[in-house]
Amino acid sequence: MSNKVMDIIKDTTLTYEMKVLNLAKEAENSIEVLDKSNKTKMYQNAGVICDLFEGNAPYRPRYIVPDYEEFMKNGSKFLRLEPATDIWEAVNNLLILYKHVPSITSFPVYVGNIDTLLEPYVKDEAEARKAISFFLKHIDRTITDSFCHANIGPAATKAGRIILEVERELQNSTPNITLKYSKETPDEFAIEAIKTALSCAKPSFANHEIFSSDLGENYGIVSCYNGLNIGGGSYTLVRMVLSKLADMAYNTDHFLNTLLPDAIDATLDYMDKRIKFIVEESTFFESSFLVREGLLSRDRFSAMFGLVGLAECVNTLLGATEQKDRFGYGKEANELGETIIKAMYERVNAHKVPYCEVSDNHYLLHAQVGMDCDAGVSPGCRIPIGEEPAIYDHLVQSAVFHKYFPSGIGDIFKFDEMAKNNPKSILDIIKGGFNVGLRYFSLYCDDCDVIRITGYLVKRSDIETLAKGEQVLNDTVVLGYGAAKNSKILERKLREEKNNY
Repeated sequence: MSNKVMDIIKDTTLTYEMKVLNLAKEAENSIEVLDKSNKTKMYQNAGVICDLFEGNAPYRPRYIVPDYEEFMKNGSKFLRLEPATDIWEAVNNLLILYKHVPSITSFPVYVGNIDTLLEPYVKDEAEARKAISFFLKHIDRTITDSFCHANIGPAATKAGRIILEVERELQNSTPNITLKYSKETPDEFAIEAIKTALSCAKPSFANHEIFSSDLGENYGIVSCYNGLNIGGGSYTLVRMVLSKLADMAYNTDHFLNTLLPDAIDATLDYMDKRIKFIVEESTFFESSFLVREGLLSRDRFSAMFGLVGLAECVNTLLGATEQKDRFGYGKEANELGETIIKAMYERVNAHKVPYCEVSDNHYLLHAQVGMDCDAGVSPGCRIPIGEEPAIYDHLVQSAVFHKYFPSGIGDIFKFDEMAKNNPKSILDIIKGGFNVGLRYFSLYCDDCDVIRITGYLVKRSDIETLAKGEQVLNDTVVLGYGAAKNSKILERKLREEKNNY
């Protein structure tokens, strides 16, 4: 441990704040409070179970989704804030609260449905534009972590339009933004969102009807693209690396009937223990003013059972080497992929747990977006980068899996510059994808400086700065730099206009 601490202290690429957070992680990981089973340890050592660096002593939920509407209505006694009366008080109150919203990153992973939060205070649009510009710039410079996520929509608002316009000007990577898109979202507003996404890789589009059906109307898209209940969140996100599990299998039957259920059970047991410690021993819910003031409620928390590497898992089990036989193309490969996910969905949903009342006392399946160190492992159920089929086939193939993931799954599409001349055609693609069951759609343009890594955003120029050994403000640039090297995220198939529509 002492060597790791000294490495952090001496690292010239880390800012002071980054050093403090990394040192805190080392302190947390210096103790063991979870009684992990031998089976869990075996799968962890094999790289199958991964807790995404949540730490050995979980003292707060991983993802926290405050009820900001409640805060705007009542203010905060603890923070000595009265309800806002104008746009300046509104943005100031929110920025103060954000400083006190924890998460696994120590930064807020959800900053609210910011257009509807600010809409009541938009009286003079020029003044509101100035306030919102300061607001978004402040978030980018102080919440230096791209897992911070804002929502807009589904209805068009004056505040929403201002946010889209300002984001095009600022070119910030934080906050990430999702447009909750539904049939009530006007085409004009959606096209403005697409123009912004082609400029700075946000917003993404969430299928509001699907998320509302699974989680109810009172949900937020947080962190990467995680759908969670407002006023709650997710205690933990533990993932299974399916490609690593496939490497342990004698054949497909051994994988499906022996290894998969065994590894799922070990993961569930580990999640149970993490949550038990958070709820029963960490005192988070007894000590947080967010709970006392009604912005959070323990019974609105669930947890996320994640997975990555489905494509590589299927290709390994089938020995598929030719493109026509591989995941994303071959009928047998795609059907085996769905068989695996359906089996996981059913087993996870059959596991009843306390403290997850909002999700009927079971965990939510999640297609995890990967990590910077993942080499040769595709996020969630995605087709490997470089193997993407034509966009129509890609949408239809992907949509099959989206119904199994109430807490989030998504695909990313990179367009060429010509797409900026015809944003309506991209809206038609999104509508078509949502009509066949797609849950979440992300896009950006090949010439963007702000690019989508997996579920989060990083500036390409910051990656280049970090590669020179220089400091950058945003700590997720480190993850983006690793993903660029290990996951080929800069090599996504370019969707050219002449080939798309």
